[in-house]
Amino acid sequence: MLIKESHADVQTTANGKTTSMRIFLFHPTIPGYPNARFPGVVLFSEIYQVTGPVARFARQIAGQGYIVAAPSSYHDFTGPEPLAYDVPGTDQGNEWKITKVSPFFRTAMLTHHGCKQTLESYDEDVTQTVSYLLSLPTCTGRLGATGMCLGGHIALRAALHPKISSTVCYFATDVHARTLGPNTGPNTSSTPPPDSNHTLDLLSRITGEVSMIFGIKDTHVPDAGRDLIRQKLREAGVVFSFHEFAWAQHAFIRDELSKGRFDPAITKVCFEVLLEQFGRVLKTELGEADGKGQEVEHVC
Repeated sequence: MLIKESHADVQTTANGKTTSMRIFLFHPTIPGYPNARFPGVVLFSEIYQVTGPVARFARQIAGQGYIVAAPSSYHDFTGPEPLAYDVPGTDQGNEWKITKVSPFFRTAMLTHHGCKQTLESYDEDVTQTVSYLLSLPTCTGRLGATGMCLGGHIALRAALHPKISSTVCYFATDVHARTLGPNTGPNTSSTPPPDSNHTLDLLSRITGEVSMIFGIKDTHVPDAGRDLIRQKLREAGVVFSFHEFAWAQHAFIRDELSKGRFDPAITKVCFEVLLEQFGRVLKTELGEADGKGQEVEHVC
């Protein structure tokens, strides 16, 4: 399917601060059918914003018949240009993912004052990107979310939005340790902190279907961390699939400057996971669930 690329700048407001967020749009087109309508997908990037690999991923999804909207996460600090895949770019991305919105984050993290600032800004990004997709006359109104690394976490958090019905998260970071929002250090307890706003502790709000994808060799999300995420999804009653690949490392789908971690074979398998779930949930008119569940017969 052919693709038309464009962008839109939308206003976001979080914690009293208003900034302009660029949304990169990848729109499928069918010649001769200008009124064709497609489901939408929100794509959240890794810590480097919308880089070449992220844009290529967006094109792959759009080419399958989805309007893909990829927001620039660091609009609180800079323009929409991607950060470099080098040490300075990595350091900057890792700092901005925590300091997002609040210039006083170090004090806030230590004292827990203003503790929802970081996540409020991310939630506003989700809200505005969802609203933008829904405003398009070519969007069917059925929405999914995906992302990798930081974006995998934000995609999972986007699943809390009632309009998101299908989510596929690639190696989502900071979920298991509760280290994206307010924290004084990693917290991998199965018991949520009081009044927690961490994604891990809000999973019961998810009403759509989720697929989590990890590499077992991912040093960012160790075995115990993946087990905790799976446990919390199950306890929350989320409809989910959990995929772990024995030899995959962090960032294994990044086809550029991946530090030797890109695995095209596993990447292909994971893309089929995404297409199956998005196709079944976003392109099929399922109607309302009857709530009866499914009784599975124990047969060989």
